[in-house]
Amino acid sequence: MTDSILEEPQPAPVKRKHSPAQRLEYALARSLEKAVSVMPEGAADSFGAAIGRRIHDLGIRRETVDENLRIAFPEASDDWIETTRRAAYEHLGREAAAMLRLSKLDEKALVDRTIPVGWDELQEALSLGRGVILVTGHYGNWEIAAGAVASRGVRIGAIVRRQGNRLVDERLQHLRRQLGVETIYQGQAPSRVPRLLRSNGVVGIVGDQDARRSGIFVPFFGRPASTHRGPALFALRLGAPVFSCIARRLPGKKVRYEVRGERVHFERTGDLDKDVRALTAELALRLERAVRMAPEQYFWFHKRWKTRPPAGV
Repeated sequence: MTDSILEEPQPAPVKRKHSPAQRLEYALARSLEKAVSVMPEGAADSFGAAIGRRIHDLGIRRETVDENLRIAFPEASDDWIETTRRAAYEHLGREAAAMLRLSKLDEKALVDRTIPVGWDELQEALSLGRGVILVTGHYGNWEIAAGAVASRGVRIGAIVRRQGNRLVDERLQHLRRQLGVETIYQGQAPSRVPRLLRSNGVVGIVGDQDARRSGIFVPFFGRPASTHRGPALFALRLGAPVFSCIARRLPGKKVRYEVRGERVHFERTGDLDKDVRALTAELALRLERAVRMAPEQYFWFHKRWKTRPPAGV
């Protein structure tokens, strides 16, 4: 790749002191990564699911998961809630194992494990020369979604949140680079995203975090959720086509993902705030539809509806 944003002159690295707890966390993560990497893929999958079940049995975040599931599926029975909750923990463990195995995957391995849907439409959008914005959520495996694009020769940068443990953060950066995915930290997005789009690259954004008071409230499973306006703002201001994208794990013993991208067409009214809200709401609706296909693959562990909307919203 030429003119990569990763090739910009970088400031000299700042030496940081890492706490004993951070060093221990990193050592444990690296040990798990090495252990999972040498396992056959099926064994690593089973190991991850077992870890997920153990976390479930310990009760970690279980109340949050139950609360979220009942908000999203108010008519669901207690048995369905419990079954889906358990399956969500197993899915979390399996995808954690898949993430730890990323160091073993090359471009061919990613191509073999991913089935693209909507690829021709993505190529058509790129032919316009304005880049593409892919908006996904914490569903399936969002890192695999970015890797699936990079492995097929398309330049992609993913906007990510910096991890508190910088040792872990640097390792995640390394794994993403191995997949061909460029890292754009949130604070860098205003300057780096326009450059990447102008070079006809793809920008990947996980757009379903609680945005607190800085977000806009749009419906998600029928309840207003504070949502980042960044994806819609970038699209409207820079004229880039927008796709709703997910990487859903497919059933079966083999680890395979359907990576589906659907272009979201939108009309400008001339009222930027109104247009941002409409596009953001449509993206949330597309994600909701995907989640309903396999609810156990959504990350119910974060408090999606944590921020309450102002009165009257």
